Amino acid sequence: MAILASLPGVNPFSSLPSKPPPNDPTAPSPSTSPPIPIPKYPPKPRTTPPNPRKSQQNPALKLPHRQTRYYKPVKPGVISSEGDRTVLLGESGVSYQLPGAPFEFQYSYSETPQAKPLAIREPAFLPFAPPTMPRPWTGKQPLKKSKKKIPLFDSFNPPPPGKKGVKFVETPGPFPFGKYPREAKTREEILGEPLKRWEISMLVKPLLSDNRQVNLGRDGLTHNMLDLIHTHWKRRRVVKVKCKGVPTVDMDNVCRHLEEKTGGKIIHRVGGVVYLFRGRNYNYRSRPEYPLMLWKPAAPVYPKLIQEAPEGLTKDEADEFREKGKYLLPICKLAKNGVYITLVKDVRNAFEGSPLVRIDCKGMHASDYKKIGAKLKEMVPCVLLSFDDEQILMWRGKDWKSMYPEGLSASVPVNLDIACGLDGPGDPNDNPDPKIVRSSPKMISLWERAIESNKALLLDENNLDLGPDDLLKKVEEFEGISQATEHSYPALVFSSEDGTSVLMAEWEDGSQTENYNEDDMYPEDDITDEEYDDCDSSELDSIVPLGSLPVDQIADKLSQKGI
Repeated sequence: MAILASLPGVNPFSSLPSKPPPNDPTAPSPSTSPPIPIPKYPPKPRTTPPNPRKSQQNPALKLPHRQTRYYKPVKPGVISSEGDRTVLLGESGVSYQLPGAPFEFQYSYSETPQAKPLAIREPAFLPFAPPTMPRPWTGKQPLKKSKKKIPLFDSFNPPPPGKKGVKFVETPGPFPFGKYPREAKTREEILGEPLKRWEISMLVKPLLSDNRQVNLGRDGLTHNMLDLIHTHWKRRRVVKVKCKGVPTVDMDNVCRHLEEKTGGKIIHRVGGVVYLFRGRNYNYRSRPEYPLMLWKPAAPVYPKLIQEAPEGLTKDEADEFREKGKYLLPICKLAKNGVYITLVKDVRNAFEGSPLVRIDCKGMHASDYKKIGAKLKEMVPCVLLSFDDEQILMWRGKDWKSMYPEGLSASVPVNLDIACGLDGPGDPNDNPDPKIVRSSPKMISLWERAIESNKALLLDENNLDLGPDDLLKKVEEFEGISQATEHSYPALVFSSEDGTSVLMAEWEDGSQTENYNEDDMYPEDDITDEEYDDCDSSELDSIVPLGSLPVDQIADKLSQKGI
């Protein structure tokens, strides 16, 4: 590069020519051989025979995807049938009827809405294995038949305790002395005689701290849970069922379905925990066997819970209630997977003071608080207004009636409400009489109970204009009466100053000993040791004169006799 740079007239960075050289037609073209042509073969005709199984496929294999908009209106009755196996739509929603089944099968027995479905989201087919399938498909080749002869499990002949490789199995019972298990078919025969209190305590106490349980969640009592409960009953007399979430709003419904579908008996219930007894004569070998559901069917389409103009309201009135509900304080906050046993009672009590009630459901799944709202609509009853902002807003309705007896009409104006000022056709802007005290029917019932038990005083209309001194005098008089009523006790009245002569006369006649009961006069639960310690002995000496007690007189009498 240095030599080229030193040469004169040579530019190493010369640019390309601006114009290409002209083509000379007389110049000979370079000889190039043509490329090898690619052979083209005609496509082979497809002569594959048609699959004979294609026409016999199970309709479950043609299931559309869950995201597809499948919508088919249905009416009550048979939706589809495959011989004796039918899919029904009745009062309890979508159910499946199989030949020989004791009842119609459902995915959830306890959490089926009472409203009638409008349509289904998927083709109607049975979620059970076809009857021609010899075994459920597991994706693997079936194992070879075992050479060992495993006997069937019999609860009446359990393996001996302590046998190697065998888990603990409880024997049938409990039975009174001299009685043994017997074969039974009906539910009453399997349960046997009602359990006594000590038997219930003996069965429940070991399970209080045991984590071997059946968990019942938002879907309630499902079909496959029936087989799970019988699996627990195989080795235990009592199964522990722990309920959480939506089903705990109506625990009575859950308990009723548990007893009906399983055939057991609920012997103990604490909150959302239920203890289900299998029966004295239960035998796992003769249990009812139900086919398992292979998948969860899609829920049908139900009517909307929230309407623009609910029952008894116009659209403008409903919008006004929804706007006021935004500033209403919630009566409670529901936690996820909680126990909501007292929710219905709390909502009913809240309706006593306000026509609108709001429940905070932040952090919960949308389907959960919508199911809770549907249950409250049926059980309270009430009118649902909104699910916005993860809140349940309800209105008590025009046909609402108070749970408590009606109080004084003068003290509770009909057209005025405590919380929002909207109860009935009255104008909320009316100025009420300042002398009228607003109160709920529940508060009025508590006042009436206090007046009957002399814990409260009702002044007449003539005493309303009393001055401060006269009113204080009335309060002091009532205070003495109420204390005497609440802390009254039997007293001994003596005619003399110290009462010595009267006591001696009663002792000599024997009347005091005949009517005297030490347990009645000095009950053990009335006075504790701490109260004795807190008492001042000087105050007792000043109140009770020396030698005036019955014990002192008895001691003097015995000392005179020289005993």
